[in-house]
Amino acid sequence: MDVLQRNHVVVEGAGHPPLVFAHGYGCDQQMWRFVAPAFTDTHQVVLFDHVGCGRSDLRAWSESRHGRLDGYAQDLAEILDAADLRDAVLVGHSVSSMIVMLAARLRPERVGGLVMVTPSPRYLDDPPDYRGGFARADIEGLLDMIEHNMIGWADFLAPAVMGADSTPELTDELRASFCALDPVIARRFAEVTFLGDNRADLPHVRHPTLVLQVEHDAIAPAAVGEYVHAQLPGSQLVRIDGSGHCPHMTHPEATIAALRAFLAERTSGVR
Repeated sequence: MDVLQRNHVVVEGAGHPPLVFAHGYGCDQQMWRFVAPAFTDTHQVVLFDHVGCGRSDLRAWSESRHGRLDGYAQDLAEILDAADLRDAVLVGHSVSSMIVMLAARLRPERVGGLVMVTPSPRYLDDPPDYRGGFARADIEGLLDMIEHNMIGWADFLAPAVMGADSTPELTDELRASFCALDPVIARRFAEVTFLGDNRADLPHVRHPTLVLQVEHDAIAPAAVGEYVHAQLPGSQLVRIDGSGHCPHMTHPEATIAALRAFLAERTSGVR
């Protein structure tokens, strides 16, 4: 199967380093439309859909591969190979922050930096030392809703993800994106997202990394962003004053500014 077709890869612009944008759970590449075009005049911009999302080839989804985040990371590594990218900056939102981290370990020679937008290595609380934001009962309840009441699940989750700074139109868009998912894929992707634990992987990151955190995020609280930053050697933490889990949609100007500053520092050699 052609990798670029499998993940509906779209390449725009020209320039170095290339930027690869990876969307979060239940979304697709269109969620980057307020940010990605700002870079097509100066960078090669690569967009794609995770298998099971957007316009990806659903036939490529498999339980054995996509029942773990490593499978999605392998997909991304294959995209880097197929597009022959070098020194790429991987920009991952939410769960894709962990996916780009894992992909960078698979293809370190093709990656020049990471941008983690509202990341979380562990959504579940792990008392007494780690607060991910959710109790196991909360996550299990959400998983049951996907199976038995997908519309109710989307009605609950979309406003929580988008936050108070979102417009009704953007919240409705995310709700519709959730509802468009195949229920089996939606539940399995939710399990690997919300029940996973990638905390042990963080100290192994060797690429320059920007952590972008919204001050009031109901999905990945500010303390989680600070934890990620503390665990990543030499990382930068930029806070956006606002609410929501999707700053690339609700606060695109601030997101663009943070990404441009990170790219400028990499170009100048300043860390």
